[in-house]
Amino acid sequence: MTESRTQALIASADAHSAHNYHPLPVVVATAEGAWMTDVEGRRYLDMLAGYSALNFGHGNRRLIDAAKAQLERVTLTSRAFHHDRFAEFCTRLAALCGKDMVLPMNTGAEAVETAVKTARKWGYRVKGVPDGQAKIVVAADNFHGRTTTIVSFSTDPEARADFGPYTPGFEIVPYGDLDALREAVTDETVAVLIEPIQGEAGVLVPPADYLAGVRELTRERNVLFIADEIQSGLGRTGKTFACEHEDVVPDMYVLGKALGGGVVPVSAVVASREVLGVYRPGEHGSTFGGNPLACAVALEVIAMLETGEYQEKATELGEHLHRELGLLVGGGAVREVRGRGLWAGVDIDPSYGTGREISEKLMERGVLVKDTHGSTIRIAPPLVISKEDLDWGLDQLRAVLGTEA
Repeated sequence: MTESRTQALIASADAHSAHNYHPLPVVVATAEGAWMTDVEGRRYLDMLAGYSALNFGHGNRRLIDAAKAQLERVTLTSRAFHHDRFAEFCTRLAALCGKDMVLPMNTGAEAVETAVKTARKWGYRVKGVPDGQAKIVVAADNFHGRTTTIVSFSTDPEARADFGPYTPGFEIVPYGDLDALREAVTDETVAVLIEPIQGEAGVLVPPADYLAGVRELTRERNVLFIADEIQSGLGRTGKTFACEHEDVVPDMYVLGKALGGGVVPVSAVVASREVLGVYRPGEHGSTFGGNPLACAVALEVIAMLETGEYQEKATELGEHLHRELGLLVGGGAVREVRGRGLWAGVDIDPSYGTGREISEKLMERGVLVKDTHGSTIRIAPPLVISKEDLDWGLDQLRAVLGTEA
């Protein structure tokens, strides 16, 4: 049998790249909106959206045009010099977040590292914690990235094993447990770092009033509340930020993924002047962080979010998505559905297959999702998806699970 182009490309990738991912056996060549086409010409409905990096879809014309225009002008200066897109980017992003200052980086993990460093420096400079004693409280089952510091407070053996020695200064408590959090906070605690919705863990939504409780506790104890909104923010849940569902404003937002519009990596930490004002020149930085190309694309993302239309669409289609998925619960195949907006974690009964097996069967029917933690699949289509395409994707899920109406 003649080897297909897909098989040849996958074999070459397996031979020459580190096996740090286990992708589905599809090789994408082009994409537009909510659809991707592979090297054989087969079309697939993207129901993952790059883990929320593609909230505005593939090849969004506004974002591509913004990138092209900036490519013709200047792409990189480094922060050794000012450039003409930087001030507007920082001003507009700070305003979107209701904060004063922005520290731009590139990837989500870099932004989380920046948040950790910022909280520690704030703790020493402002709160008065003795040098070297700062502590940050985090939640079990978190996913904040894969750097050595971040995996030090991961509870996922895959992310953590064999990467020690680990960075100290973190205490892990159960997600959603305010009593445990209250017990963990001491005079040396400088921050509580949590995801408003835990994405990698299976789109876990915390109990009602949990975020409000975290906000109240951190204020009482003079501790920074850091919200990692890298996956949950920028429209995904039907609000600009997931924290808004409980009318909560953290001290610090950690942003990434969708901020780069699926075009370039852009991340940022956004906070008050009291918090980000602790930095002096040379104490933290990035050659590419806040570069002109990144700022141009991110400015267009901010402009799109300022209209509210993407948040409204995520709310409307999200209600439809969860209503349809909810009908599958109790029928045998689906044990539980969680999420907000256009974001869902679907727990499949193991007798129907693992999350990987279900994902592969959906791929065969032209739908791309990704599994996590055994028998859970995540559904997070681009916010530009049409209701008709969303329904078609749900029809394929029903067919795979044998639950057609």
